[in-house]
Amino acid sequence: MGTRKGMSVSDQVKQHTGAEGIHWNLSDLYNDIKDPAIDGDLKEADQRADALAESYRGRIGQLDAEEMRDLLEQYEGVRELIDKIGSYAYLHWSTNTEDTARGALLQKATEYGSHLGQKLLFVDLEWANAPEDHANVLMANPVLEGYRHWLEVTRLDRPFLLSEPEEKILVEKSVTGRNAWTRFFDEVHGASRYELDGEQLTQQVVTNKFYDPDRAVRQRAAQSLTNGLHDLGRTTTYIFNNVLADKASDDRLRGYPNWITARNMSNQVKDEAVEALINAVTSNYGTVARYYNLKRRLLNLGELFEYDRYAPLPSADSFHPWEQGRDLVLRSYGSFHPRMEEIAGMFFEKNWIDAAIVPGKSGGAYSHGVTPSVHPYIFMNYEGKARDVMTLAHEMGHGVHQYLSRDRGVLQADTPLTTAETASVFGEMLVFQQMLATEDDPTLRLSMLTGKLEDSFATVFRQISMNRFENSAHTARREEGELTTERISELWMETQRAMFGDSVTMTENYGIWWSYIPHFLHVPGYVYAYSFGNLLVLALYARYQEVGGDFPDAYVTMLSAGGSDWPHEIVKPLGVDLNDPTFWDHGLKILDDMVGEAEDLADQIG
Repeated sequence: MGTRKGMSVSDQVKQHTGAEGIHWNLSDLYNDIKDPAIDGDLKEADQRADALAESYRGRIGQLDAEEMRDLLEQYEGVRELIDKIGSYAYLHWSTNTEDTARGALLQKATEYGSHLGQKLLFVDLEWANAPEDHANVLMANPVLEGYRHWLEVTRLDRPFLLSEPEEKILVEKSVTGRNAWTRFFDEVHGASRYELDGEQLTQQVVTNKFYDPDRAVRQRAAQSLTNGLHDLGRTTTYIFNNVLADKASDDRLRGYPNWITARNMSNQVKDEAVEALINAVTSNYGTVARYYNLKRRLLNLGELFEYDRYAPLPSADSFHPWEQGRDLVLRSYGSFHPRMEEIAGMFFEKNWIDAAIVPGKSGGAYSHGVTPSVHPYIFMNYEGKARDVMTLAHEMGHGVHQYLSRDRGVLQADTPLTTAETASVFGEMLVFQQMLATEDDPTLRLSMLTGKLEDSFATVFRQISMNRFENSAHTARREEGELTTERISELWMETQRAMFGDSVTMTENYGIWWSYIPHFLHVPGYVYAYSFGNLLVLALYARYQEVGGDFPDAYVTMLSAGGSDWPHEIVKPLGVDLNDPTFWDHGLKILDDMVGEAEDLADQIG
C-alpha cells in the first residue's frame, strides 16, 4: 500500500552486484549543498543578466553580426551558470528525494532560474521578432555560423509568442504551476511504499519483480502495485488534471492548433511527419500480437496477462555483476569506435555514475548533460540483470553523445528529443550484438532475441500507444473538463488493448497503471520520440552492417554535431532520409523479421 514508512531490508538489493558503492562525485559542480559558491554563482548570474539587459535590450533587431555574436557569447555565459546550479540541485536531490534540504535547494534553484529566465527573455523575443530581411542577412553571415541553427529555430516560435510582460508572467507562474505539480508527483511516488509479502517496498523494487521467473511473484507484485496506485489515485489524478489544464491554457494563449504542436516544434519536426510515424506504427500493431502469442507458447501458458509480459524465458535468468556490465559496455563501444570507449571509460574512472540502490533514491535512469563546461552524469539503479546492462549501455550512449556535443556550446549542444535517443539506442544495439555474437546455444540465443524484441517493442510500439493515450487524455480534458480516475483509466485501457489485441489479457488492475509514468507530466508529448529514435537506429545499424568502413567515423561526427543543424540534415551523411514518408517502414520490417527469427529458433529448439 502507498505509505511513507521506512524502507525495509528487502528494499535493498539482496544479491551483491558490486554497484553498492557506485556513487557519483558532484564536486566538479559544487562541494556540497552548503557550498558558498552556489550563492556566489547565483549572484554573479543575476549581475550578468542585468548587464546584458542594460547593454542590449531594445537593440537586438538592429545588431550587426559581430555585435550579435558578442551578445550570444554573454548570453551563453549566464545560461551556463544557471544550468550548473540547477543541474547540481536536481542531481543531488534525485539520489534522496526524501531529504527536505535537498528539496529546498532544488526549489531555490528553480525559482532563481525562473527569475533569471525572465531577465533574459528579451533575447529570444527580440530576435524572434527581428525584421525578416535583417535576420536572414545575419543568419547567412559566417561570423554567426556557430549559432546559426539556434537563430533559425528560435524564429520558428514567432507566430506563437506573446508580449514580453505576458511571457514573463508565464515563466513566473510555471514555478508554482506545472513545475510544482511535477515535483510533487515525483516526491509522492518516490516516498510511497507498497506492501508485498509482508514488507514495505519501493515502487522500483515492486515493478522489477515483473521480470521474476516465478509467475506467482509477478502476480503478487502486480496486485501490490495496483493497490498502492489506487491509494495514491486521488492525489495523482488531481496532479494529472492540473498539468493537462495548465498545458491547455498555454496552448490556447499561444494559439497552437493542437496539443502536440509545441512538442513537435521543439523536436524540429512537422506535425505531418509525426502523424506519419504514428500511423506507420499503429498499422503494424499486429507484429506485437504475433510476438506475444509466441511468448505465451514459449512460457507454456494458456493465457498471458499484463504481469507476464516481461517474464524471462527459463534460460534467461542470468546475473551480471557491475564489473561485468562495465566491461561489456566498454568492449562493445570500443569495437565500434575507440573514441566512444575512451569517453565511456571516463564515466567509470572519474565517478560520473550513480548506480547504487539506496532509500529515497528516484527510480529509473537518465543521463544529465549538465553544462558544456563540465560533463554529463549518469543516474541508474543497478540490480545485475541483463536489462540493467542494457540500461547502462543506453544511458552511456546519451552520455557519450552529450560529451561529444559539448563544443557546440550551451545553445546548440542539445539535440531535439527526436534524435536525442539515437546514441542511447545505438549503444544498446552494440552491446546486444556483442552478447549475441558470443552465444552459440540456440536456447540462449532465443532468450536474448526475445529480450531485445521486448525492449524494442517497449520503445517503438508501447511509446506510440502511450502517445495515443496522451492524445486521448489531453483531448478529453479540453472537451470534458476535469477527468475522474475512472475516465483516465478507461482511456488508458482503450489505447493499450489496441496494441496487444488478443495476445495479452489486460485485467482491470492494469487500468490504474498510467498513474506512475512520469513522462506524461514532465514532458507532455515526449514519448513518441522513443519510437522515432529506435526506428532511426534500426535503419542506422542496418546501414552500418551494409557499408562498414567509414561509418563509425561518420557516426561519431554526427554525435559531435549535437543540435547544430536540422535532424534530417545531421543524419543525411549516414545515408538516411528522414523526409521519406516510407522511412519508418524499414525499421518496422526489421522488427517483424526479428519476430520471424524468434519463431524459427523456437521451432528449431522444439
